[in-house]
Amino acid sequence: MHRRTALSVSAVLLAAAPLLTACGSEPRPGTAALVGGERITTAAVQSQVKDVRAAQNRSPQGPALIQATAGLERHKLERMIQLALLERAAKDAGVEVSTKEIEDERKAKLQQAGGAEQLEAAALQQAVLAPDQIDADTRFRLLRDKLYDHYGSQDKAVEALRRTAERLRIELNPRYGSWDPQQIGLGDKGSPWITQKTRADQAPAGA
Repeated sequence: MHRRTALSVSAVLLAAAPLLTACGSEPRPGTAALVGGERITTAAVQSQVKDVRAAQNRSPQGPALIQATAGLERHKLERMIQLALLERAAKDAGVEVSTKEIEDERKAKLQQAGGAEQLEAAALQQAVLAPDQIDADTRFRLLRDKLYDHYGSQDKAVEALRRTAERLRIELNPRYGSWDPQQIGLGDKGSPWITQKTRADQAPAGA
């Protein structure tokens, strides 16, 4: 399984850019979204989609998995925006997740799943994650859970995340739909992500 550090995850997802729109209401070419002025590129989103599709094509359940994830590009963009929000909210709250914590979580889940092959299969089927995306997803969940602990409840943490999103201002390329500030996700068919804290008996990857 490939590893990614916390810094490399953030660097891949976001790159500086001045505006989502070049002129009028036309989206700036190559921009999927802006989070606090930081650009998430369509290329970064499509790269994540490509990795998942490649993993699905290697799976015996490939055709069924692909059919069940028709909205994969929107899902990946949504997750990238949410991770950016979590990173900022965690920084504001003085909450950190170390590389060692991610590695320890990976080791625990490898043991729980029975090995790397089983973990990767479960992550792909249950959370639509390619092998290289598991560590980023682990960071996502650890940051989320630490924010819940920091604020003392899930509801208070969610309100803090909403305030963070409002302050940063999410600008979305219209091709991906709209941003729902209440759900902290993409409007219409956005996927839920705010769940109870991870327990030892939960799925090996994903929210």
